[in-house]
Amino acid sequence: MFGILVAILFLAVPLGLVLAARQWRWAGAIGPVVLAYAAGMALGLSGMLPDAAEPTRKTVTEASLALALPLLMFAIDLRAWRHLAGPALKGMALAVVAVTIIAVAMFLVSGGSADMRAQLTGLAIGMYTGGLANLGAVKLALGVPDTRYLMFATVDTVVGALYLLFMLTLAPRIFRHLLPRSPVSGDADQVRDMAPAGRGNILVQGLVALLAAGLAVGLSVAVARLIPFGSKDVWTILLITSLGLVGGQFRRLHDNRSAAALGMYLIYVFSFSVAAGLDLAGLADVNGAVVAFVVVVTFGALMLHALLCRLFGIDADSFMITSIAAIMSPAFVPMVVRALGNPGMLMSGIAAGLLGFAIGNYLAIAVALALLGLAG
Repeated sequence: MFGILVAILFLAVPLGLVLAARQWRWAGAIGPVVLAYAAGMALGLSGMLPDAAEPTRKTVTEASLALALPLLMFAIDLRAWRHLAGPALKGMALAVVAVTIIAVAMFLVSGGSADMRAQLTGLAIGMYTGGLANLGAVKLALGVPDTRYLMFATVDTVVGALYLLFMLTLAPRIFRHLLPRSPVSGDADQVRDMAPAGRGNILVQGLVALLAAGLAVGLSVAVARLIPFGSKDVWTILLITSLGLVGGQFRRLHDNRSAAALGMYLIYVFSFSVAAGLDLAGLADVNGAVVAFVVVVTFGALMLHALLCRLFGIDADSFMITSIAAIMSPAFVPMVVRALGNPGMLMSGIAAGLLGFAIGNYLAIAVALALLGLAG
């Protein structure tokens, strides 16, 4: 009974935060993710959460992220990438290359244990080619301690805000001067909510999406146990990602209006439950390596990406859109499209961001494990 009450708490608080973000302007400006992290950390540091709640907290953390991954992956239509504009596809590929190079360089030059550096490298590649869901997946796959993960996510929130401010203000003037001119196409009406239209009852669609996600998770866990080599956690995450992508090729799941919303809600649950595991003893072990990783990879990847786009003749707007899609997520693409005044970039930018989201887990985990193998 106690475990059920704890689970209800971890499900109810993020829901309340989502409603608060919709009701109050200040909460909406902060965003549900930041609110979830803050509320979770406050709960963890308060000492009010008894030790007996720890097993339930860990279960909610793992289950929420596992279900969120396929729900979010259902939105990805692999066939749509055939129509992705050439400059955007090349720009996204160069963004992924830039992030990977800078993250690996940080692994090589940073201090600390190889295990910590490999985990930070994986988190950085996952986050800056895909987004928050990839970050959580890499955390579970690589066994990143809660405190290290929370420090990474917290620093990323601050650095990401500075990066976004730069991209919305100074970046267009700077990079349109340094990179080839971009063709302007489309009209302002194109910049709108890109959620699939979908049909049918939202509640029914939600149940269908949850059942499909649960099936993907169950199959992944079962198959991972049968694989005789490698980490079961790594295989589980990779299989969930793969089955989520397969599910997105079925129209009923791809057009499901509830899948993405449920996926994001579960990301908030994951964020809150991870943060609730924070304690003062763990904070004492945090060092500047996490801060350095986030700052250097974010802005180092931006500069290297710009240089590569210059070398390969990618236009300024394609560079900026794909940089935002990689480092922030596809959700921020419409905002930057408005700032650039180039609505024709919207579809390519979102498609490029979804491409990064799809490959983020595979790339991040593979690179982190390869670096660990070379170091050990």
